[in-house]
Amino acid sequence: MKKMSNIYESAANTLGIFNSPCLTKVELRVACKGISDRDALSKPDPCVILKMQSHGQWFEVDRTEVIRTCINPVFSKLFTVDFYFEEVQRLRFEVHDISSNHNGLKEADFLGSMECTLGQIVSQRKLSKSLLKHGNTAGKSSITVIAEELSGNDDYVELSFSARKLDDKDFFSKSDPFLEIFRMNDDATQQLVHRTEVVMNNLNPAWKTFKVSVNSLCSGDQDRRLKCIVWDWDSNGKHDFIGEFSSTFKEMRGAMEGRQVQWECINPKYKAKKKNYKNSGIVILNQCKIHKMHSFLDYIMGGCQIQFTVAIDFTASNGDPRNSCSLHYIHPYQPNEYLKALVAVGEICQDYDSDKMFPAFGFGARIPPEYKVSHDFAINFNEDNPECAGIQGVVEAYQSCLPKLQLYGPTNIAPIIQKVAKSASEETNTKEASQYFILLILTDGVITDMADTREAIVHASHLPMSVIIVGVGNADFSDMQMLDGDDGILRSPKGEPVLRDIVQFVPFRNFKHASPAALAKSVLAEVPNQVVDYYNGKGIKPKCVSEYDSSRTLAP
Repeated sequence: MKKMSNIYESAANTLGIFNSPCLTKVELRVACKGISDRDALSKPDPCVILKMQSHGQWFEVDRTEVIRTCINPVFSKLFTVDFYFEEVQRLRFEVHDISSNHNGLKEADFLGSMECTLGQIVSQRKLSKSLLKHGNTAGKSSITVIAEELSGNDDYVELSFSARKLDDKDFFSKSDPFLEIFRMNDDATQQLVHRTEVVMNNLNPAWKTFKVSVNSLCSGDQDRRLKCIVWDWDSNGKHDFIGEFSSTFKEMRGAMEGRQVQWECINPKYKAKKKNYKNSGIVILNQCKIHKMHSFLDYIMGGCQIQFTVAIDFTASNGDPRNSCSLHYIHPYQPNEYLKALVAVGEICQDYDSDKMFPAFGFGARIPPEYKVSHDFAINFNEDNPECAGIQGVVEAYQSCLPKLQLYGPTNIAPIIQKVAKSASEETNTKEASQYFILLILTDGVITDMADTREAIVHASHLPMSVIIVGVGNADFSDMQMLDGDDGILRSPKGEPVLRDIVQFVPFRNFKHASPAALAKSVLAEVPNQVVDYYNGKGIKPKCVSEYDSSRTLAP
């Protein structure tokens, strides 16, 4: 038992590396006005793409839904971003016209952009600016961004609505209904929380189940009024009003455990004019499920172990290890880049692993006794037990295996990703948050098996694992950035997207003169969220919920 309590202590101590002193999650909502299209005859189909600046480059963070034929869109999708008080976080909101026949972005589809910092939005809460196109204002178009801090309660709720006997607004067919839910704010303004999809030609629609954070739905206040409006969609963007009703989250919670909640959908004009008017249909909430969001600490303190595996590149491009120019040269007093990166990342991960035994593999070398090329050999040459005792054990195994290898090629990393994925997929059978796998790959060059690697990463994104790649040496690593899904979505060669972003790529040269902590912080910064996203996404709770968790629950 003593061992376990040590893990908790070191987890709490080391967590400083993960939790910047002032990290808050912020939800951003976006709306635009007066978007002009290049084609004056038709209205645009706008979508807003949020980009963030990192090391002078813009990376896509997320994008809103596309709203068809609309010049004043109010987007339903939220952007959730981490706010660091001590950093200048530059944001760029780009508005694009995404025509229905393709989802790519062409120059002609660009309608304008706005740049600002997250600090500006947070301090003003609501920021409105003109959209710029090639440095000039894009007509009279503008964009408004509203920021809300996600309070301590980041639980979310799953809602499933349907309706029956809605009024028919179309002459030649039935209405095409969609539902909008607005939160009424303290200052009497209303904020769009969610817009469902359109169900075509149907007066008894069943809309898709959707998820929304409790914070976003009612700001944590269960009695806050929610206004719900049913519209009949029109292709020209002028939707017809069917009816409305109001509710609260407290009332919606009545639809738990198989019960339903119903509301009459009322059109006030008809009610005032028509004597026999009953309603314009009935809206039904079929289910309301509340999902508790657990934090990284909840999982770690619930006994989840981080299983850390290392894979080292032994291809010939590293240079002969006996030569002092080689990346694998063992200097008597000065660790090489491979060792520096291994120790910096490994020393943090080892705090979360109770047995401190780490599997360590090599790839791209010919290995004894037959000297065949292998892409996943144990560096202690014990295939049945590739584990080394502690980070020091990995360092020793690395140093003693070097003279016995013939550095060769090519640089294939898919086999080692598949090897760790196999262990991770066995772990999924437990349906518990007991082991999460981190694979650290140290490589000196661009990989040769890009297609297989993309396939392996897409497969691994469904498993409890993350991949960290550190590029050693001065090669051109531009292709490697593609594996790190930050600037778009990584897809397998067949076009299947990753379920979640699990790869972090960092060139070691960016940290050559920085402290080991800076490298570790950079490569491990995303891991806590990746752990939480995986288990929360699968609905897996921490094994034993920590005491302080009870203080964060939502009062019934």
